Amino acid sequence: MIELCIEGGSIIFYLILACDVLFWIFLVGGLAARYAAGWRTLGGGLLLCVPLIDVVLLGATVVSIQDGAGPTVWHGLSAAYLGLTVVYGHRTVRWADAKFARRFGAGAAPPRPRLHGRAAVVDAWKSWFRFLLAYAISVGMIFGLVALVGTLDKGAPLLVWLNPLTKVLVYSLVWPVTTTIWPGKAPEPEPQPATENG
Repeated sequence: MIELCIEGGSIIFYLILACDVLFWIFLVGGLAARYAAGWRTLGGGLLLCVPLIDVVLLGATVVSIQDGAGPTVWHGLSAAYLGLTVVYGHRTVRWADAKFARRFGAGAAPPRPRLHGRAAVVDAWKSWFRFLLAYAISVGMIFGLVALVGTLDKGAPLLVWLNPLTKVLVYSLVWPVTTTIWPGKAPEPEPQPATENG
């Protein structure tokens, strides 16, 4: 079995970086093949590799710990990273797909809506709950790795990431709360040009 416990798990850190780079390579390459070159089959194949990156990272992290590598902050970072990519990865793919589609002949971008009132409040809370979901997945994966290690004492390096993740979750709550209190008003309608009679 491949040894993944080099230098206290630092290889996991480099694997996270590699997975992030590969995410963008497969994403941009797949969309370029689909829209720029017209190779839809190749483009689709490359895009299918995007979610497999998370599977590889998760598998490598689990194997690393099961092979006897002492849990490190990098194993915890892997769990935190995976929680974020599970929630935001698909949205990133959809965003990039729309960009490429418009760039290569599918029409102009629709005007970005100016959110105000109830729509702004709903959008702000949706964004926060989306991060809450990513937070829950990350925390679940971290404690899953702790369970593999056996005890909270041994898994202490993994739990380091609970602090920054929780801080971001709490601090980001300021935005939806503020938007709820001050949702903004609809912009004033632009004055219509006067028309001459006769």
